[in-house]
Amino acid sequence: MQKMTNQDYGKYVKEKSPNSPLLPDMLKAFLVGGIICVIGQAILNGWSAAGLDKESAAGATSVTLVFCGALLTGLGIYDRIARFAGAGTLVPITGFSNSVVSPALEYKAEGFISGMAAKMFVIAGPVIVFGIAASVAYGLVLVLFELA
Repeated sequence: MQKMTNQDYGKYVKEKSPNSPLLPDMLKAFLVGGIICVIGQAILNGWSAAGLDKESAAGATSVTLVFCGALLTGLGIYDRIARFAGAGTLVPITGFSNSVVSPALEYKAEGFISGMAAKMFVIAGPVIVFGIAASVAYGLVLVLFELA
């Protein structure tokens, strides 16, 4: 095998990699992410119209969107939307739901405990850990400033 420098390898990769149509990809991500958010707002309005207060409607909306994301992932629809929209499906809460359900479905053949349950948080686990760590740090800073 031929020895390459980092610069040669970078040039080789650039030659072999397909060019990404940046503007169309960004437009698709923006539109689909926006549509997901509009659907979320409609769900929030529906829960509010059903008589829930603002905080309860927000919680019910989150639960509804997580359920919808999980359902669409299980049916294989969310993956097709993600192939079209790219990052537009990652940002909303449905993307989080997809990141939990996808590995669980992928590893379900290995069994409930050692497969699905063990691999469910492979992608979303770091997000949860750092989210909790950040909230603890934020809470400590808030307490320290209130005591001062």
